[in-house]
Amino acid sequence: MLNLATTPDLKDLLSRTKEYLPKDKNRQVEAAYKYAARCHSGQFRNSGGPYIEHPLNIALFLADLHLDATTLSAALLHDVVEDCEVTCEQITREFGADVSKLVDGVTKLTRMEGGDHSDSRGLPTEDRLKAETLRKMLVAMAEDVRVVLIKLADRLHNMDTLEALPPARQKALAQETMDIYAPLAHRLGIWGIKWRLEDRAFQCLEPESYHRISDMLSIRREAREEYIEEQSKILAAELKSIKLNAQVVGRPKHIYSIYQKSRKYAEQGKEMSDIYDLYALRVLVKTKADCYNALGVAHNLWRPIPGQFDDYVANPKENLYQGLHTTVMCKGATPLEVQIRTYDMHQLAEYGVAAHWRYKEGRVSDPQFEHKMTWMRQLLEWQRDVTATEEFLESVKTDIFQDQVFVYTPQGDIIELPAGATPIDFAYRIHTELGHRCIGGKVNGRLMPLDYQLQNGDTVEVLTTKVARGPSLDWLNPNLGYIRTASARGSVRHWFRRQRRSANIQMGRELLKKEARRLNLKIDEQAIASAFRMDNVEEFLISLASGGTTINQVINRLTADEQKEQEHKSRSIPLSSPGSGIKVLGVGDLLTRIGQCCNPLPGDRIIGFVTRSRGVTVHKTSCHSVRSEDERERLIEVEWGKEKKLYPVRLEIQARDRVGLLRDITARVSEEKVNIAEVTTKENPTGAVIISLTLHTTGLDQLGRIFAKLDGVRGVVSAGRIMGDTYASARR
Repeated sequence: MLNLATTPDLKDLLSRTKEYLPKDKNRQVEAAYKYAARCHSGQFRNSGGPYIEHPLNIALFLADLHLDATTLSAALLHDVVEDCEVTCEQITREFGADVSKLVDGVTKLTRMEGGDHSDSRGLPTEDRLKAETLRKMLVAMAEDVRVVLIKLADRLHNMDTLEALPPARQKALAQETMDIYAPLAHRLGIWGIKWRLEDRAFQCLEPESYHRISDMLSIRREAREEYIEEQSKILAAELKSIKLNAQVVGRPKHIYSIYQKSRKYAEQGKEMSDIYDLYALRVLVKTKADCYNALGVAHNLWRPIPGQFDDYVANPKENLYQGLHTTVMCKGATPLEVQIRTYDMHQLAEYGVAAHWRYKEGRVSDPQFEHKMTWMRQLLEWQRDVTATEEFLESVKTDIFQDQVFVYTPQGDIIELPAGATPIDFAYRIHTELGHRCIGGKVNGRLMPLDYQLQNGDTVEVLTTKVARGPSLDWLNPNLGYIRTASARGSVRHWFRRQRRSANIQMGRELLKKEARRLNLKIDEQAIASAFRMDNVEEFLISLASGGTTINQVINRLTADEQKEQEHKSRSIPLSSPGSGIKVLGVGDLLTRIGQCCNPLPGDRIIGFVTRSRGVTVHKTSCHSVRSEDERERLIEVEWGKEKKLYPVRLEIQARDRVGLLRDITARVSEEKVNIAEVTTKENPTGAVIISLTLHTTGLDQLGRIFAKLDGVRGVVSAGRIMGDTYASARR
């Protein structure tokens, strides 16, 4: 376990470095500490402690990673340029060019200068600064990954001492940590930093959820530890019986990872008890062959759960991680996750790239390590081609910081893509021209639709046209799900930018009119162009046709004012629908309405009155109607739920009638988890039918996805929005 001491001194640091550094390198580290201590003399942190404790804690953490003397010296000196008016030239004279270069790299990352970002139309300042910070870190990482290792350790100690800062600053640092630093640690494979950053940021951002899960784990800790200890002994005995030398230990669960899984399971209607790896073991062995032998023992001992096995030994992750993961059903029908690794794999899993960054005299690179880090080189190539900060941030979030899937080419080469990637993403990852010529894809020998989401282990073959016709504009529609990666989306956009200007203008205008007719909205092309900071209407239409501006962005801008106005109008559709409003204690979800006599707001003390035909009406507890009520048995306890706005909207669908039409339409709408409040149909002798739906949606993004799904239903001729709706705010 990696620990940052709270009150360390130089002896603590040297006791760790003596284990792996020669004497002359230890003297260099000691000299760097004394130099930093003199520079920071008289300076104190917000917590009240001497400032030197901060760089010393960072150096202690990096010493646990067994990093070289140059990195440790730079960690100790990383703030002297910024805070003590020391120049890089002075550091070069005292400690050499390598240390000075690392200090300069960390200093540049610390200075988060916004600069001129006129390219980032509409991007919030906070997101713009995060994008620029991340861009700096990636450029620094290209020059020397040790710069980022120092910065990650620096952020970890800052998160450990977060309480000393004002609340607003705490929240900002925690959010930045969750958005940038923790994902970067994950991508570099440094689990020992990743989980600690996530847990500390989560504790700051959502303290109630953090403490709820923490308390739950504490309550069950004794029983869980006893159970894990019992299963550890059983597995260790079985491994010993076949003379397999292995270490079996319980694997700690981290609060943020449990929170993520609990949310995912809640969406699937599952309980916390359904999470498979609340109980987990880790098995450490000497060789790869021992890994598979241990796996066989575990599967022979307990029944494996189908679909819960991953082999990252034969197929390592791109962040270098290796191991076998399986989940078995053991005593008491309790799922138990078992991770199996060699000792070297375990070191790599905990320390990631740092495990490879063990500098020795005369050797500053590892060819095998460089080969495995090809993803970093690809990212840096992409970011050089991306000038807009918003587009860069999109590419990093989708292509780098998302979960990955590993698929095969027909030749057996492994290609890594973000989870949810499609055959089109695969084609563009192989070669841009292959993507432009793609007309279909075979997955595991079977023809699959272009929006099929690739799974781990799939073998993908791209079908191409002999005549180059270019990509389809539909590929850029996020509601249709054809493209997942920002790199593929950028290639498609670039192709359309090369097309004839007049054709793009006409295409953009038709696209805008089509969507405006569907949503029944009035459009002013000049006003929209100005809202997107375009020089003229033609520039805006070209951007819309080429995918630089999406139709969802346009519609959201068009309707922003309308939604605000409609929220204050009288409601012709009930405020709440079953399962979407106020929580009725002891009963479950009932139809609820806000009492117009007292109009309670979130935070007011409330009580419910059971009506004879309209569900539960919610009043303030001090409301005259409640206090004068004779039938007290009809009063029921209620409480405010989590706020989420839902907007009623009416749709009209024209279609050719057939058996199963209404079933298919409602099924497509239900895929978006949208509540259908009302359905009416009208038929005519020609075989046509008009279907009217009243839905509760979260907004136009979701409505656009619904329209895209309805277009794919056989027999549907058109689908549009009926104006005259009134918007209502519901609480879920």
